Amino acid sequence: MTKLPLKIALRYLFARKSYNVINMISGIGVLGMAVGTAALIIILSVFNGFDSIVSQSLADANPDLVIKPSVGKVFSPEGLESILESEDIIRLSSVLEEQVFLSYENRQSLARVKGVDAVLEEESPLSSHLVDGAWRLHRGDLPCAVAGVGLAASLGMNPRFVAPLEIYYPSRTQAVSLANPSASLRTQKVTLAGVFSINAQLDAKLVVVPIEILRELLEYPTEVSSMEIWTAAGRSRTVQQDLARKLGPSYRVLDRYQQEESVYKMMRYEKLAIYLILVFIVLVIAFNIYSSLRMLVIEKQGDIGTLRSMGAPEGMLRRIFLLEGWLVSLLGMVAGLVVGIVLVLLQARFGLVPMPGDFLVSAYPVVLKASDVFWTVAGVAGIGFLMAYLPSRQL
Repeated sequence: MTKLPLKIALRYLFARKSYNVINMISGIGVLGMAVGTAALIIILSVFNGFDSIVSQSLADANPDLVIKPSVGKVFSPEGLESILESEDIIRLSSVLEEQVFLSYENRQSLARVKGVDAVLEEESPLSSHLVDGAWRLHRGDLPCAVAGVGLAASLGMNPRFVAPLEIYYPSRTQAVSLANPSASLRTQKVTLAGVFSINAQLDAKLVVVPIEILRELLEYPTEVSSMEIWTAAGRSRTVQQDLARKLGPSYRVLDRYQQEESVYKMMRYEKLAIYLILVFIVLVIAFNIYSSLRMLVIEKQGDIGTLRSMGAPEGMLRRIFLLEGWLVSLLGMVAGLVVGIVLVLLQARFGLVPMPGDFLVSAYPVVLKASDVFWTVAGVAGIGFLMAYLPSRQL
């Protein structure tokens, strides 16, 4: 008896209706659910692809862990050497950063200058993203700089030019003269050695220089803004917890997500917004199922009367039409899942759809995730159930 509603629903699903319009509306419902499901899989996978590119660029620009002071902008690293000794730490670097004023050949700009020590000068993740020049922070005794491609373009800089890049910052120890404010500015000159490209945000504002140049400019003899740490594979979480316990509340130990928390949150919210918009479109399409089921109820009044006269309870009659309407949406969902997953896999393997313009990749990047498939199935199946439940309750 429990399988009887499903058997009758399957018979209604595949049987030819008396009115062709019901077949047409049901077919539109199946096709619409298939297209909506495939669109969810494909668009979410494309978003994952771009997300992976952004995450990789941030990983290249940021270390595994960063130690920063809880209060203030700088701290003295003296006394931390013993705490930072660990076999899981493979590289450790001191960094000093500040917002400065740049001038180059009568062009000016604000920028973020990052002073790095010999460790990062010798081996920096940025060195693999050079688009012009060389990764060099010293030419003999002369200090050099490496800048983002966007900042270099805005100032008209080129590694082949010999004009110096001037860096200005107000003195921390001298009072500002109202008669001659420029007298309180400290300055350092460097020559551009290379240009890198990571992402639009960093490319437009970052300059890397030797840390000793920035210390002299900012008048910090030994202080640093942060300590950057690279750990052995899979050990960053353990090292982070260990350092946080040893350093105490005076310092913050940030992983890669925490270093760019706003960016990762924005990407998550954008993906959620895309999902909700596509689910709403599927909801609109699903009204075809509602309409076809309402018309099917009208057509099957004779069958309903016969079943009632045979003693069929109202609950069983409702389940018949609930299952029939839900099966329509599930049929479309399964077809859409197959089409969407196949297209994503083909795009990942062969790059069928190329990226327009000059981009980092030649074809649209896609990454298929099991969580996206789960939420797609949950959303589409839930909408299909709702569209079948409403008319079935109105028998």
